[in-house]
Amino acid sequence: MIDKILSRPEFQAEPPVLVDIGASGQLHSRWKPFAKYAVCIAFDADDRDFGYVESESSHFRKLYTFNHIVTGPDTVSTETDTDDFYLTASPHCSSLLKPRPDLIQEYAFAPKFEPVKVVQLKTRSLRSSLDDLKIRQIDWFKTDSQGTDLRLFRNLGTERARHVLTAEFEPGIASIYEGEDKLFQVLQFMDETGSHWLAELLPKGSPRITPTLLDSFSRQPLIRKFVLFSLKNSAVWGEMTYLNRFADDAMLSRRNLLLGWVFATTLKQHGFALILTQKAKDRFQDPIFTEMEHYSRRRIWGRVFGLGFWPEVAKKFNKLLGR
Repeated sequence: MIDKILSRPEFQAEPPVLVDIGASGQLHSRWKPFAKYAVCIAFDADDRDFGYVESESSHFRKLYTFNHIVTGPDTVSTETDTDDFYLTASPHCSSLLKPRPDLIQEYAFAPKFEPVKVVQLKTRSLRSSLDDLKIRQIDWFKTDSQGTDLRLFRNLGTERARHVLTAEFEPGIASIYEGEDKLFQVLQFMDETGSHWLAELLPKGSPRITPTLLDSFSRQPLIRKFVLFSLKNSAVWGEMTYLNRFADDAMLSRRNLLLGWVFATTLKQHGFALILTQKAKDRFQDPIFTEMEHYSRRRIWGRVFGLGFWPEVAKKFNKLLGR
């Protein structure tokens, strides 16, 4: 069904646009069902030449890779714009913001945030990067920027941010970086703007135990891993996923409703996907929306019968679905 939708004319001229900040070089698992139809703009800092490289990709319809640090505040972009970048013991914890491992010294993962070097890296604002590509609308915004998620989203500008269909953030709950954007600030900002609703909030973290106490059990890596595995994680950061409410008439275009349904279905938000089909049927006489409604209803019934309460009924239903 997703292939059928994204093969429509609406997406030939305006393909889905995905932004990946803190790109690891791997395809985001949630994008697999539709990546080949989409344009991806990925930001991954390194010391190569400033600018972007346009290339075709086996994953995406088109990929733009920006090889610099993307920042929230607008700056005058030149070839010499640089900023301090803190390299940490774990490369996944490096940030534009100064790490404060002293604030999390009672957590097992504190050593990962130990600064090892401060380097100067080229920077550019997110908004100016998108303007250069003449990107007006971002459909899926994903960021893991180690402390600057909210300021990057706000840097999209009011109109771009309001029209984002899906937004993923990983803000901190505990303080790890100086001046970082915290989870409660993301909640507050998104609630005040009112254009999105929180579809997922998953706490992530590390066991509350000092590295010294952890070592007191054993210094052998394998045993140490078993000890860590036995301990319950404490909430240190959160993974947040927002979906557009589609409460604004300007959002209710055929393209947005089709793509909003694709994203909601990908996230298994089948109830909201069903809501979108009703909004679409009220505005457009297009049989695709009836097909989408039936698909969402089948997915919901499939999950109901998948609970196993009615094994015989479930067996017949699965047979109808060709399972």
